Amino acid sequence: MVTGIIGRKVGMTQIFDADGTVHPATVIKAGPCVVVQSKTAQNDGYEAVQLGLVEEAPLKANKPTTGHFKKANVPATRVRREVKLVSGGDQPQAGDQVLCSIFNNGERVDVVGTSRGKGFQGVIKRHHFAGGAATHGSMFHRAPGSIGASSFPSRVVKGMRAAGRMGGGRVTIHNLKVLRVDPENHLLILEGGIPGAPSGYVIVRKAVTLKKLKVAQVEKPKKGKK
Repeated sequence: MVTGIIGRKVGMTQIFDADGTVHPATVIKAGPCVVVQSKTAQNDGYEAVQLGLVEEAPLKANKPTTGHFKKANVPATRVRREVKLVSGGDQPQAGDQVLCSIFNNGERVDVVGTSRGKGFQGVIKRHHFAGGAATHGSMFHRAPGSIGASSFPSRVVKGMRAAGRMGGGRVTIHNLKVLRVDPENHLLILEGGIPGAPSGYVIVRKAVTLKKLKVAQVEKPKKGKK
């Protein structure tokens, strides 16, 4: 069984429960996807499938790419990702469709995407440094401070937090709740935010480590006089 699907972030909205509770939500157009290649433990050492996201605009593929898709008898897709399989489940075959109906309302999922790039940033924005005093003639405002001793070891140790490129990396958000599943329109509505800008590509997979939900504890009546 396939554990994930490729999607594209549409944007954010709000979902209201019957009692009026509001949930910030993200809308994802998940799929439809096709199985381009099936990988087995005998041939590849692990079990997974390569999915291709079917989009409106067709891909003008070169000859090697066209041959890769021709083996599966599926149209060439621009976005392809590998997704793991549930061990012991049915092995999908090349050409099979994967839809957002693999998820259910209330299920927990992980979302993997690329965060927004912020460019080159200083330590205050990148690492949340406090900075120095802003008044009384201070000459130390947004500088990082000491980055190492001069006598020994006379160098900057590895891992020192400093200014540099911020964002634009692979980010995984765990245990998001599925609020709505719309198989007809290939839409998933998840509670909370996900990485990346609208129209960015993401992978939605079944949660790897399920988060233990907090259960409201009922207070026991105290012994003694009422």
